[in-house]
Amino acid sequence: KMASTAAGKQRIPKVAKVKNKAPAEVQITAEQLLREAKERELELLPPPPKQKITDEEELNDYKLRKRKGFEDNIRKNRTVISNWIKYAQWEESLKEIQRARSIYERALDVDHRNITLWLKYAEMEMKSRQVNHARNIWDRAITILPRVNQFWYKYTYMEEMLGNVAGCRQVFERWMEWEPDEQAWHSYINFELRYKEVDKARTIYERYILLLNWIKYARFEEKHGYIAHSRKVYERAVEFFGEEHVDENLFVAFAKFEETQKEFERVRVMYKYALDRIPKHQAQELFKNYTMFEKKFGDRRGIEDVIVSKRRFQYEEEVKANPHNYDAWFDYLRLVESDADPDTVREVYERAIANIPPIQEKRHWRRYIYLWINYALYEELEVKDPERTRQVYQACLDLIPHKKFTFAKIWLLYSQFEIRQKNLQGARKVMGTAIGKCPKNKLLKGYIELELQLREFDRCRKLYEKYLEFSPENCTTWIKFAELETILGDIDRARAIFELAIGQPRLDMPEVLWKSYIDFEIEQEEFGNTRNLYKRLLQRTQHVKVWISYAKFELSIDSPDRLQKCRQIYEEANKSMRSCEEKEERLMLLESWREFEREFGSDSTRERVRKLLPEKVKKRRKLTAEDGSDAGWEEYYDYIFPEDAANQPNLKLLAMAKMWKKQQQEDRGFVCNLQSLCGYVIKG
Repeated sequence: KMASTAAGKQRIPKVAKVKNKAPAEVQITAEQLLREAKERELELLPPPPKQKITDEEELNDYKLRKRKGFEDNIRKNRTVISNWIKYAQWEESLKEIQRARSIYERALDVDHRNITLWLKYAEMEMKSRQVNHARNIWDRAITILPRVNQFWYKYTYMEEMLGNVAGCRQVFERWMEWEPDEQAWHSYINFELRYKEVDKARTIYERYILLLNWIKYARFEEKHGYIAHSRKVYERAVEFFGEEHVDENLFVAFAKFEETQKEFERVRVMYKYALDRIPKHQAQELFKNYTMFEKKFGDRRGIEDVIVSKRRFQYEEEVKANPHNYDAWFDYLRLVESDADPDTVREVYERAIANIPPIQEKRHWRRYIYLWINYALYEELEVKDPERTRQVYQACLDLIPHKKFTFAKIWLLYSQFEIRQKNLQGARKVMGTAIGKCPKNKLLKGYIELELQLREFDRCRKLYEKYLEFSPENCTTWIKFAELETILGDIDRARAIFELAIGQPRLDMPEVLWKSYIDFEIEQEEFGNTRNLYKRLLQRTQHVKVWISYAKFELSIDSPDRLQKCRQIYEEANKSMRSCEEKEERLMLLESWREFEREFGSDSTRERVRKLLPEKVKKRRKLTAEDGSDAGWEEYYDYIFPEDAANQPNLKLLAMAKMWKKQQQEDRGFVCNLQSLCGYVIKG
């Protein structure tokens, strides 16, 4: 035993020691290994060699192996019908019909409702010319699954191909007992027509119309030249449906039939009879065909009456169903305006504006108010009745609840109408009433624009004063007021307006206002005032864009010390922003300063700015969820500025880390060179 143990120990190979631990020149990644494995999967395997069977024993052995494979597949999963079909088709290819039939029967025991299985079984019997077997299979199939039309179609087709017309008719009769769809009836009728059995086809139609379609029957009679029979079928259909169940398609077909027989009066009477009894929303196709008929055989007035009456009926139905559907009223009014007299149009407008929104909320009134606007514009532009237009505007303004909301558009349109009537006093009275009842920005702006067009600048000043009393936080109004004074040449007044504006405690866009004031002083070339404005603005905000704009302003002035002043502003900005929490803004300032020095500075100033630029480092911080639990860690980038005293240890540590990494790379390169040299010497 000791000897055998010693021998076993001697057989264990020793692990070879790795002498060269340097990285290989060609590195192979995991992604490369996976890609190569995937590519080799796609390589096509060579096809198996062809097997030639030379005697009966080999053939029987081959059949045994294949049958065993098929049976194993079936045994593993009996419900997979494709396995059964493949097995049966293989037996069929060997002319083993009895075996294939046995396999199909076994498969039907597993799933007798599988349509494909029945079809394959019957097709095999038909290919083998086993007609009686095929009939037996079709009979079983249509008995078990009578609603599968494919079985019936193939069964009748087989009987017809065999010339068994009586048998085919018998199958069709069995099929019709199940009351199939329309196509099945047509197939039966076409079958009889192929053998010139028109009377039998008529009998089928008689049975068919009781189930589905009178129109097909009438067209069948018309096609074979029995015009009186066809008309009689249509009349029977109208009597059958009665007045309660009038069918639009039936009357359209009946009218087209009479039209082909040149019975135009009968057609016209038929259309009118149907239109009086069918609801308008269900008679679209009827109206369309009636219109086409009148275009062909009627006069112009008749055509227009048909079209307009059709659309009017539609709109009447819509507005009756929902009186507050203002879009339907708009369409209806557009129709009557194009084809009716003013009294009719006014009547429809009065009906429309009578549907006041039930809730006093502006969103419900937005569409409704346009009915009044269109009414007033119609009276002014189409009827040319100024007095009635004025009444419409006044009635609309009396209706609107101005204490809750108003519509500036109505007031402005009313005043513009009065100006078109050369009633300036009336227009001013309208706008004054509007501002007194419900002052709005849009109203005040519109009134100011009106007075500006009339060149009434004193009135504009008063209106601006009213506007600013109403909305002192609106910076756009202050700017427009100052621009007006600038255009009029009153610079001191414009400056005073700007001073009042920036002194307001609340402003909606203070940055826009300050920028406009600064641009105003620059346009007036008052550079001292501009500097004072920048200093006053920097007392309120230390935003980096203000500093950059201040520096660019000094650079734009044509003076010998502009570069020095610009550099001084950048110095002050950098000192001021050391305590800023947003380090990106400080970085933006230094980048702007670097661009300035790159264009106008010297090497020393460029180097100085470069030393001020921060180091971008990646850090990690702990995240806390809303419920106070630990949410993990996240990485973020931070900037370390050299000027910050608190960051000096961090910078020193960062520099030492970089030096250590560089030293490691140098040592690794020296070792590799030394190993290469030793290998070369040994080899030599």
